Amino acid sequence: MDLGPESQLPRAGDERAWVARAREGDQQAFERLYRMHSGRIHALCWRLCGGNAALAEDLVQEAFIRAWDKLHLFEGRSTFGTWLHRLAANVALSDRRIRLRRVGNEEALDEGVERVATGARDVTADLSGDLEQAIAGLPERARTVLILYDVEGYAHAEIAEMTGMAVGSSKAQLHRARQLVREALDK
Repeated sequence: MDLGPESQLPRAGDERAWVARAREGDQQAFERLYRMHSGRIHALCWRLCGGNAALAEDLVQEAFIRAWDKLHLFEGRSTFGTWLHRLAANVALSDRRIRLRRVGNEEALDEGVERVATGARDVTADLSGDLEQAIAGLPERARTVLILYDVEGYAHAEIAEMTGMAVGSSKAQLHRARQLVREALDK
């Protein structure tokens, strides 16, 4: 009994089949992958950009555009979700570097005040006790390492590779971020 074209579609959990179809140019299959992963990618981008909702949306879209363009490079050694997550982190970090160059407001790490990449407010501004706000208020580098290490589970060597900082700097930024979050939550 022929159930029509729907019977030809992969099961919802069969990510590899959806990836294979998308690699062949099937936009509906890629849309399915988007729906499967957009929530997690949005959460990552939102955290990395300090809770800026509009920027997070832009980064999500950019990540999925790059994923579509680079889908032929996906080798399947990890899950598609893992590959996409790494790609999205790199998109967010690349955007951060571009914004920092453009705005030119990144201070030395030892300075007491750093500005967020948008230059909109001091990160030492009065923060509420909310954890997300405390994380969003961290200096860019400290927030990036905290999110990638504590939230997303990357190792310091991976973070160093992704951000272009030394492994020791990644560890120092993590320590700094945790201390700043504790201080913000204690207020």
